[in-house]
Amino acid sequence: MSGASAGIPTEPIGSLPRPAELLAAMADHAAGRIGDDDLAAAQDRAVGDTVRRLEELGSPVVTDGEQAKPSFATYPLTGLKHLAPDGVVIPFADGHHRRLPRLTAGPLRYGVYADRYLEAALRHAASPVKQAVIAPSALSLLYPPDGIDGYPREAFLDDLTNEAETDIRRCLDAGAHRVQIDFTEARLALKIDPSGSLLEQFIALNNRVLARFSATEQTRIGIHTCPGGDQDSTHSLDVDYALLLPALLKLEAGAFYVQLAGERDPDRVLAVLAEHLPDRAHVFIGVIDPIDPRIETPEEVRDRVLAAVRHLPPDRLGTCDDCGFSPFADDTSTSRDTAFAKIRARVEGTARAARELGV
Repeated sequence: MSGASAGIPTEPIGSLPRPAELLAAMADHAAGRIGDDDLAAAQDRAVGDTVRRLEELGSPVVTDGEQAKPSFATYPLTGLKHLAPDGVVIPFADGHHRRLPRLTAGPLRYGVYADRYLEAALRHAASPVKQAVIAPSALSLLYPPDGIDGYPREAFLDDLTNEAETDIRRCLDAGAHRVQIDFTEARLALKIDPSGSLLEQFIALNNRVLARFSATEQTRIGIHTCPGGDQDSTHSLDVDYALLLPALLKLEAGAFYVQLAGERDPDRVLAVLAEHLPDRAHVFIGVIDPIDPRIETPEEVRDRVLAAVRHLPPDRLGTCDDCGFSPFADDTSTSRDTAFAKIRARVEGTARAARELGV
């Protein structure tokens, strides 16, 4: 099966539901029934299966599916001490919530860098591999509002900037097709603080990291935004995209991955994107909604691409899923087979649109 035309690239966002074998191994490891080596072997088999299935679908770019990550947000904290469980709460529309840990002492150092996951995928892949990393703005929420004795916030932000740069640079150096910064807290910031001040702080911190990369390196760095996606619910879908996108598009990145399939008025969002998209940037629009249990058809995907071209030039356009299918390892709300069926529709539909447009 052929992938999309080079004129309309298509990429996954990141996480995919874990296979039953891996979920069982994770439970056994947590209960002490198997050791680290057995868990690592199960993770590697899951990565291999993920890459194989993506390539069989014709996906021009593949990922590891985040099979070995505990979550898209907390992988750098693996093995770290000086963390308490009572950090920032992220509420979702269906009533469930996720909670970040709280940092209790410094200095901040990542326990795991994302190139570990990239290198695992590269061992299995014949196709280009992208790697998702967590935005420094998300990890800035680890620092408690009342501070940490002997570790002022500015020192924390200096350390966080250094660690986030290292995380991205190691992935670029290891051969990532593109490094995608997951900035899902961007829209949430406007829900927490409608004045926009918190969002401005997040943008400034992320640009502080991006400024450390050359213009050429920035073309291989992308920003992903969505209203959260966990257990078939979101945390900030009710926030007007038009308030977010002009600020988001000021980030010094070469690509933007924008959730769109789940939006009530995609044409309005596309108009905002067209007005504010930086000259240098490529925009990947979401044409698949991971929260919707229905599997989109290739024709629907094609039509979404053709609608986008009314606003955006084809040579600046790509497609993606709205967000990851299972950003937290315990999220089993979408089956693995359903996720791959949706990805097949994205790949085939994008290719159909490219053929119709002659690009």
